[in-house]
Amino acid sequence: MNDIELAAALADFAGRLLLDLRRSNLLEGKALGEAGDQTANAFLVRAIRHQRPDDGLLSEESADDRSRLGKSRVWIIDPLDGTREYAEGRDDWAVHVALAIDGVPSVGAVAEPARSTLWRSDTASLAALHGAPGVLVSRSRPPEVATRTCRHLDIPTKPMGSAGAKTMAVLRGEAVAYLHDGGQHEWDSAAPVAIALAAGLDATRLDGQPLVYNRPESYMPDLLVSRPEWTTRLRDALARAA
Repeated sequence: MNDIELAAALADFAGRLLLDLRRSNLLEGKALGEAGDQTANAFLVRAIRHQRPDDGLLSEESADDRSRLGKSRVWIIDPLDGTREYAEGRDDWAVHVALAIDGVPSVGAVAEPARSTLWRSDTASLAALHGAPGVLVSRSRPPEVATRTCRHLDIPTKPMGSAGAKTMAVLRGEAVAYLHDGGQHEWDSAAPVAIALAAGLDATRLDGQPLVYNRPESYMPDLLVSRPEWTTRLRDALARAA
């Protein structure tokens, strides 16, 4: 099994586990979210270590021993991106599985289990924009800079849960961009960015700098994923908003 086949199989199966757990109705609220995080993480970590024992690993739900820093190939996973949305019974949550090679997100799979959708970096494509243009932002922490940027462009912000769900919504043609400011971690964006770049979207820091993964600190301050025809307009508006 090659890397993208492995990433896709892992994301898909973890998503099925999460759906089964939620459908069981044995847990709810915070307890359901915590169980989802732990269940998906246990499976993904064990499977990656079994299938790719020589690669590094960074997961939101596991302690980082930093042994990954000496590796060229590092799997970066978010077992349940959008824990709040998952626990609330919503569909805008995802499973992220990425492989970064020398800091570049080279392979990615994002499962949206509640939408019966699995995205892969080797097959994803960019759909035509449909509906009114807008910029996707965090449901819980919409950044003020996004509000100001959209005001300059006279387009709305659109709140949504998981970073993976927002990035895939840009690919589906539901928005012109996904903008985040205020901090994330590598696992929030590695798999979505791998898919976005492979499908022809632009994905950078807000200032246009490239996104680099497997750094000593997993914190990433900001992110812009955009349709290429909108990138210049968005960056100009960002500069004015700043």
